[in-house]
Amino acid sequence: MPYKLSATLKAHTSDVRALSSPTNELILSASRDSTTICWQRSSAGPHFTPDNVLRAGSRYINAVTYIPPTPDAPKGYAVTGGQDTIINIFSLEHPKDDPDFSLLGHTENICALHATPSGTIISGSWDKTAKVWRNFALVYDLKGHQQSVWAVLALDEDRFLTGSADKSIRLWQQHKMLQTYIGHQDAVRGLALVPDIGFASCSNDRGVVAEIRVWTLGGDLVYTLSGHTSFVYSLSVLSSGDIISAGEDRTVRVWKDGECSQIITHPAISVWTVSSMPNSDIVSGCSDGVVRVFSASEDRWMSQGDLKEYDLLVASQALPSQQVGDVKKNDLPGVEALLSPGKKSGEVKMLNNQGIVEAHQWDTATSTWHKIGDVVDAVGQSRKQLYQGKEYDYVFDVDIQDGVPPLKLPYNATENPFAAAQRFLESNDLPLTYIDEVVRFIGKNTAPVDIGAQGEEYVDPYTGASRYRSSGSAPTTAPASEYADPFTGASRYRGTPQAPSSAIIDPLNRTSRFSGLVASTGSVPLPKTLPVVKYVTFKQANVNAMQAKLFQFNEAIRNEISTSSLALTPEEITGLNETFYYLSRTTMSPPLTVSSVPTSSHISLIARILERWPSSQRFPVIDLSRLLAEFCPKAFSTPGLKETFLKTLLKASEWDSPWTLPLSKPRDTNTLLMLRTVANVFQEGSQVNDAWLSQLLENLSQAPYTALSKNLRVALATVLFNVSCLGLSSPLAAPLRNQHLRLTLGVLESETDDPEAVYRAFVALGNVVYFNNKTDNNIFDSSQISDILQCIRALPSRFKEDRVRNIFEEIATML
Repeated sequence: MPYKLSATLKAHTSDVRALSSPTNELILSASRDSTTICWQRSSAGPHFTPDNVLRAGSRYINAVTYIPPTPDAPKGYAVTGGQDTIINIFSLEHPKDDPDFSLLGHTENICALHATPSGTIISGSWDKTAKVWRNFALVYDLKGHQQSVWAVLALDEDRFLTGSADKSIRLWQQHKMLQTYIGHQDAVRGLALVPDIGFASCSNDRGVVAEIRVWTLGGDLVYTLSGHTSFVYSLSVLSSGDIISAGEDRTVRVWKDGECSQIITHPAISVWTVSSMPNSDIVSGCSDGVVRVFSASEDRWMSQGDLKEYDLLVASQALPSQQVGDVKKNDLPGVEALLSPGKKSGEVKMLNNQGIVEAHQWDTATSTWHKIGDVVDAVGQSRKQLYQGKEYDYVFDVDIQDGVPPLKLPYNATENPFAAAQRFLESNDLPLTYIDEVVRFIGKNTAPVDIGAQGEEYVDPYTGASRYRSSGSAPTTAPASEYADPFTGASRYRGTPQAPSSAIIDPLNRTSRFSGLVASTGSVPLPKTLPVVKYVTFKQANVNAMQAKLFQFNEAIRNEISTSSLALTPEEITGLNETFYYLSRTTMSPPLTVSSVPTSSHISLIARILERWPSSQRFPVIDLSRLLAEFCPKAFSTPGLKETFLKTLLKASEWDSPWTLPLSKPRDTNTLLMLRTVANVFQEGSQVNDAWLSQLLENLSQAPYTALSKNLRVALATVLFNVSCLGLSSPLAAPLRNQHLRLTLGVLESETDDPEAVYRAFVALGNVVYFNNKTDNNIFDSSQISDILQCIRALPSRFKEDRVRNIFEEIATML
């Protein structure tokens, strides 16, 4: 039976770049809309509904894979990666706002993930490396490719395949490269295991050489599959052993016994990804943001009406002439040409239907011609372009002077033209005075493209438009202990979800599980961890929901006689709206330029609100401060403002009040968001004066550590870690360094059960020791070295994780 449409899954608002379909009931889809959606099959039939929406940041998600169930995760884990350079892992049993694990190590976009049944993960990145992770820690760095690693495949626990933009495929045994496979003419984009043979690979090979290659592991080319007319992006293998492929020519193709047995054309520019289910259904993800399921089982097909509607949608698309070759309208036959059968599946026939050039494709499975679109001269870029191993919508040749080869100008349609122009000029050592001319060139030579049905506007099925959380989303039903909004139960706010005590998680930030620490096996060298120089900041934002919550609170305050005098003034409302507008644009992916940037007056406005609003209604205002510290640090640059605002934050969170346990939920939430805000003050290029930092460390040391919840402890440790990063780039004065050391050692000595807080504080200490060792300044006296050694000796016995033990060994070696 031929494959026909079984289900259409709409929820994403941008391209679906990666899929995993590990069971017949579960599909994981990753998108450029910065989400991963878990789709669950309805018990009533072939339909799927969004079960969970996972948000691991604000940038594109380009890769997803699945780890089968474990005792800690009875439904398994979803593993995601993308432009944030972080690998995030979510338990599907009870997904939380924040990932259960976040793995750091890559320095550029993560574009490929694969996992073994036991949970070993391999990742590929634009940073030219692949990395292997076991027990959520780095075990092997696979280095050797000359350009981006676009495809990865774990053959077993110790053997891995990687495909790269350098046109090669490599086989690795642990961290050692065993073999290189050469044959593709462009970037290798996909790999798939072919049982009893070896593996298949696909690439950006163009035109008549757009090939899928099937290899033995020994390096022999078994056969090639030709038929795609543009880049081939993705491969998978059905349970029957048949290969399926997807590409830039809008098709999914089914290959049986070395021949194309069926072509499934999509109403989109690109089919980015394809995946097979255990029941041999096919899942595709496209540039139109839609996930589609196709089945060869008639009982899972959509209704005849739906199938006809889909065919009409495909037929209505406009095709660029580049996709189907040069077109001479007057030389084309009429519709009578469709009476003759095609010679092979995938054959494209163009005809002149009353002045309109139509493209029809022969389908061997149904022995019919299918209209796949109307041919136009062009509709913009029909193919993605690669430049230095990275993907762009356009790569222009720019002539600078006669006799000199043209320079390459890469550009994505979604990025700011000024940013692209500046990058081009700086990389080629050209004067920035040319920036306006380059921007005009980009504008003249690019145009928006709009082909295919766009995804419907996405509405979070769990939180709705009005739900506000400081980051992410979660199911509507909250634990009984959750802090509920006193005005609307449906809009309850969770500062941070609690994690099972056995989980090693970062409950606050999606970017900060320090990884790369696991026991070495055999002679494999363990990657060094110290120093860790990348600041951990809290960037997640739901600006619209935050704005709605703040103004909802304001209305409640205004309507209550006893608090009406505390309500916002018209000037404050105007200032807040300006701030929210700026943040809503800046936190987009990619960010949009806003001419009006918040200033010190906006910070002073927020401080006034914090000083007078009730404790239970301060949290969205403090969280607004967190975003301003991250995305608009210059607003705090007025002399004295940062010190004044710190005092306001500490008072608003009741930091200096008696620490009577248990802390009230409003106080715990406010304190958590205050620490997040402070952590965001420290970032690349930040300038922190000694007086402010000294006051901060003094205040932080006054809270009894045992009174802090686990979430607060991790937040405090994050601040200490960021201070250590600052000390690596801008050496701290001795009094500040001593303050930081005392507070860090205090955390390490007091922490008894939370490995994440210990690990962050431990890395903070390691950064300080590294600085001392590298600069040979001997910044520690003998008593401090004794205190450090005495403190750290106890940690490996209290926290038996390999990452803790390895940091201990690195610090002990340096001391």
